[in-house]
Amino acid sequence: MSAIPRDQWYVAAYGSEIGQDLFSRTICAEPILFWRTRDGGVTAMADRCVHRRFPLSQAPSRLVDDQVVCGYHGFTYGVDGKCVSVPGQTRVPRTARLRSYPVVEQDSFVWVFIGDPEKAAAAKIPRAPYLASPGYTTVAGMEPLKARYSLLVDNLLDLSHETYLHGGYIGTPEVADTPITTEVDDEAGVVYVSRHMADAACPPFYAKSTGLQGRITRWQDIEYTPPCLYKLHSRIAPVGSVPNPDGSDPDAFHVEVVYAITPETEHSTHDFWAVARDFALDDDGVSAFLAENNRTVVLQDVEALDVLERVLAAEPDGYQELSINIDTGGLAARRLLQRLVTS
Repeated sequence: MSAIPRDQWYVAAYGSEIGQDLFSRTICAEPILFWRTRDGGVTAMADRCVHRRFPLSQAPSRLVDDQVVCGYHGFTYGVDGKCVSVPGQTRVPRTARLRSYPVVEQDSFVWVFIGDPEKAAAAKIPRAPYLASPGYTTVAGMEPLKARYSLLVDNLLDLSHETYLHGGYIGTPEVADTPITTEVDDEAGVVYVSRHMADAACPPFYAKSTGLQGRITRWQDIEYTPPCLYKLHSRIAPVGSVPNPDGSDPDAFHVEVVYAITPETEHSTHDFWAVARDFALDDDGVSAFLAENNRTVVLQDVEALDVLERVLAAEPDGYQELSINIDTGGLAARRLLQRLVTS
């Protein structure tokens, strides 16, 4: 059985990646062709011609007036995936149709539904509205991961690794030393993991972007909606600062870190990442710093998880894994993911 949940929405791309050119990305082992139509919408269909399976994203295939012309034999498809023209005959076979995929563009992401399209409307897409909010400035990217998506879920649900893997960037001793709280909303299918550090060192990632120095109050509140969307609500403030009773928080800096964890195949992953901030909104220097440093952090994770994937692939069956208190969030996520796989 596949470990990838079906009948689910997954992030396929940033909206900025898709224009009026043919764009392809493999999602859950399915090669999918995207393009933005002349009216601005995004369409998605199988990236294989029905005739001889030639990838429609491959030159000399081309887009002509919202129709895709296969570069191998000229089969032509409309925005709904239906073939409208074949070479050498006027009759188009009734079965000449590409599989089309439901698509939603939301919060700077393009989401695609993998599985039975009849179930797409009933499946809720999680939100990350700050990624497209004028009250935030966002930097973002995507890195390919040669490891199964569940390893990235484990990685992100246990941030104690920041102390060891990301020292000099976002890691300080307090991250590993501070206990976590874990809550699971089984009905909504969401895992919450929190770590509140009342008096912590300020890592370079935040010192150089906020201007805070010395000791800080640092909160990490994780919200993970399986299978795809991970949100880290990060609060950085002077020691002793807490939000006001009405919810306002003028003394703090807020950083929303978002990961869209999209399986490419059973053993590779698209690691979409974004960092939105509510301070220094027009400061290009802060944007450049956060983009460069967060990408460095992501690549440190990628290197470690690529190694771990190779280790697991070579490991004999029956290996016993040890889990401790810091793993409660990751174990809860595994349980919810397994429920999605078997449902």
